[in-house]
Amino acid sequence: MGFFVGDPMQILTFLIALVIALTFHEASHALVSYYLGDPTAKMKGRLSLNPVAHLDPVGSVIFLITWAIGWGKPVPINPSNFKKPVRDSALTALAGPLSNFILAILLAVILKYLSKYLSEENALHEFLLLLIYTTFHVNISLGIFNLFPFPPLDGSKILGLIVPRKWHRQYSNYLENGAKYLVVIILVDVFILGRVLGYSVFGTVMGYLHDRISEILLLGT
Repeated sequence: MGFFVGDPMQILTFLIALVIALTFHEASHALVSYYLGDPTAKMKGRLSLNPVAHLDPVGSVIFLITWAIGWGKPVPINPSNFKKPVRDSALTALAGPLSNFILAILLAVILKYLSKYLSEENALHEFLLLLIYTTFHVNISLGIFNLFPFPPLDGSKILGLIVPRKWHRQYSNYLENGAKYLVVIILVDVFILGRVLGYSVFGTVMGYLHDRISEILLLGT
């Protein structure tokens, strides 16, 4: 939190980066669900790159207050419209994180070929470089976070691709009631493990994966 308070430019670039990442993430859910036969998101106006369509008012306000917790508006889908509900729900869920990683790859390419033409001594150039770097890192973080297999994160639905048919009833129950597991994990991580170990296990795993993916994508830049 202190990282942002003292630097208005970092606050601005972070907010822009977050809006870009969330917009592509949610719009990708809507696009794939429509492609697979479910028009629900399109009918609700979510098949759009307009950020306003994807921002949750309460989640946005809470994020601006806490700078740590917030959420976008979930994309509505109706699995009964899919030919294969479990598989197509999983593919729809996968589209979100995948879009973030694809966007990060494109930004890494832009950094590789554009950064040598931009000078940090020029205020506009400095802003553009910071915005590109920030958007790159935010997309990686958002993609990783959503791959964790806990409802309501996308990773919980992606599990449907590997869950045996005989366990689908238990899996459906997990999706419906499993959000509490994520809450418990975060609370234990922050208030118990954080105090006992002196660091966040969840945050450490996120940081490690983020750093490794960033290093790979930024090779040669």
